Amino acid sequence: MISRRKFIQLSMMLGSSSLLSGFSAKASNLTVQNHWFMPEESDQHERTWMSFIASYDIWEAKQVPEVQRNLASIAKAIAKYEPLSLLVRKQDVHLAKKLLAGLGSHNFPIELIEFNMNDLWMRDTGPTFVINAKGQKAAVNFNFNGWGEDQAYELDAKVADFVAQQAQVKIIKSSMVLEGGCFEVNGAGTAIMTESCILNDNRNPNRNRKELEAELKSLLGLNKIIWLKGIKGKDITDGHTDFYARFAKPGVVIVSRDMDKDSYDYQITRDNIKILQAATDAKGKPLKLVILDTPWDINTKYGTKDFAAGYVGYYMCNGAIIMQKFGDKKADKAAKTKLAQVFPNHHIEQLSIDGIASGGGSIHCTTQQEPKLHQLTF
Repeated sequence: MISRRKFIQLSMMLGSSSLLSGFSAKASNLTVQNHWFMPEESDQHERTWMSFIASYDIWEAKQVPEVQRNLASIAKAIAKYEPLSLLVRKQDVHLAKKLLAGLGSHNFPIELIEFNMNDLWMRDTGPTFVINAKGQKAAVNFNFNGWGEDQAYELDAKVADFVAQQAQVKIIKSSMVLEGGCFEVNGAGTAIMTESCILNDNRNPNRNRKELEAELKSLLGLNKIIWLKGIKGKDITDGHTDFYARFAKPGVVIVSRDMDKDSYDYQITRDNIKILQAATDAKGKPLKLVILDTPWDINTKYGTKDFAAGYVGYYMCNGAIIMQKFGDKKADKAAKTKLAQVFPNHHIEQLSIDGIASGGGSIHCTTQQEPKLHQLTF
């Protein structure tokens, strides 16, 4: 249930100054209820959406079996805490059932839904769920185009609408092209985004920051966007935000710091820290940063060219943090300890996802949360 206090905070975030005085139960008819906003990931979920696929057209033969095992282990871990819906190609249904059955028990159902896809990155191909103060839910389709047409995407371009239809919610079609990994919101009016993936001609040619900001603020219920520069062309995503910085809660940001001086992200991550240290949120308050250093040691068995070695790609589900580990005992332990301090009321589960990491992704990249609807109470 959304409390009276929570409703006031939400209304202020959406910019309805009329709610600042004379609040009453009659507020249910106010215009603010027609505004959409994206809750923070820590809010209660209806379920998690994932895709079970590792196509030989995209992944190397040595990666495919491990990626499939990684996806099953992530799905099973999440299903300990909330329901999960898993898109599966017809030819993969038997394998998905076999892998899921071999990983122990889970508390919530895992629903398999047949659908044909190109790749597994539900954070980017799936819709972004938003809600309003009426207790309605919708799904934004941000027109996935294969990260600027860098990969085949004709099937993945259909995932967002399909998921929205399965969830039985309204589809909101954006005029922009971007992915869920491009932005991070705190659920209270502030977002962090990277210029390199959104202000990029391979997605949004001939569009300026001002008009893109206006639409993003309207669709996601934002009052302020903090921009990181990111970097174009070094990885397929052009520098997704969710690899660099994540909101733990309003006012607290988890930030990655690359420890490899030979990495192009070494300086980028330090620039990110400076920008965020100088930034304030939508309420004018400074941000508290929690810095997670990247590991030194990784599993090189499945390839290193695109390996994503960082800890900010965790996923928050109902009561738990599902995070990655890389086999670097010192770094793995340090990252887990810091997240446990930030999230003292959550179970912290660490999984090896070396197959997925070798393809440039994280646990967060494979997931998309669907928020639970609440009714207003006063």
